[in-house]
Amino acid sequence: MNISSVVLRARPGELEEVRRSLASLPGVELHAATGDGRLVLTLEDAGTASAADTFLRLHDIRGVMSVAMIYQYSEEPASQES
Repeated sequence: MNISSVVLRARPGELEEVRRSLASLPGVELHAATGDGRLVLTLEDAGTASAADTFLRLHDIRGVMSVAMIYQYSEEPASQES
């Protein structure tokens, strides 16, 4: 399990396009947004997309100016010992 908190800064004129792009990414949840382009997100591992891979993909979204990881938590799965 891997969960990260991210602050993303988008160009205000492209905020809606950025929001649509974020909605299409697995494991991304938008928690807050301001009119000047600041967004607070959480990223979680989701199937074939790791939170780390998703973090890197955020930088490639048109309209994104910066992405900063604020918090990251990971936990190894419980062992399957019997």
